[in-house]
Amino acid sequence: MIDQRKLPSKEVYVRCRTAKDVARAIRTMVIRGAPAIGVAAAMGVALDVRRSRATEFYRTCDLLAATRPTAVNLFWAIERMKRVFAGGALIDAEAVRLHDEDVANCRAIGRHGAGVVPAEARVLTHCNAGALATGRYGSALGVIRAAVEAGKRVAVYADETRPFLQGARLTAWELVRDGIDTTVITDGMAGSLMRAGMVDVVVVGADRIAANGDVANKIGTYTVAVLAREHGVPFYVAAPLSTIDLSTPDGSGIPIEERDAKEMTYMGASQLVPEGAAVWNPAFDVTPASFVAGIITERGICRPPFAESLKHVCDGNQ
Repeated sequence: MIDQRKLPSKEVYVRCRTAKDVARAIRTMVIRGAPAIGVAAAMGVALDVRRSRATEFYRTCDLLAATRPTAVNLFWAIERMKRVFAGGALIDAEAVRLHDEDVANCRAIGRHGAGVVPAEARVLTHCNAGALATGRYGSALGVIRAAVEAGKRVAVYADETRPFLQGARLTAWELVRDGIDTTVITDGMAGSLMRAGMVDVVVVGADRIAANGDVANKIGTYTVAVLAREHGVPFYVAAPLSTIDLSTPDGSGIPIEERDAKEMTYMGASQLVPEGAAVWNPAFDVTPASFVAGIITERGICRPPFAESLKHVCDGNQ
């Protein structure tokens, strides 16, 4: 897998030979993005099942499940591998199938979502929900890619996304490689950009979507949603059905991961924050469903009331 910590200055690949390697890669952000870590976890299970007994298989699943708590795709993928293992099917084949399905789902999300993008559009996105965060193609960036492929003229504003800079480092890297007009802004500039009338639509990804439509995504997404509501800009979420968690009634039940303070206090070897200052570093926040115009899935766009539309679109999937 490509080491996302090194981008955009270096394109370095990490080879994982065991489930422990995969778990370390997920925990340390070598790989990130909800669908991508789900696929990676399935591959990690497949790596170890070749030489493990049943008890070791379930330990492997527990090891991978303990890496990151917020993205439900991780747990969805592991549960799917457990069902396959219990049924005696080929684990390797299932892991590959899960990856291929994710790619197909992202392309379907893109096709459905392209319709919400105007013919000449300025799109704001936050964090990275692109090929790096999925099996390939992307969810939020899949919508942008599909709109461009449909002949629409799209310019993208990418929030830098502090403190890990997924927007500046990863989203911009992907879009520039695709030849898509891309401008990076700091997180604090989004409001001024909207006030100036320079944003037509916001499209972001998600790490977990509750049954009522509340959305957990990278920290700062809630701020963007509030600004979008204030300035009359439609706010869309693009995510596969595996991101929808009908067992969690609303956003208050979504576990929010808190990460190492050094992600905020240091930039490489450079210290940014003085010793003695406290740091709060949640990796995600929750955007209330009332701020969301629609949730774009591989089966179409869910609209409010989300309790009904999400249940309908997920029938037979969970």
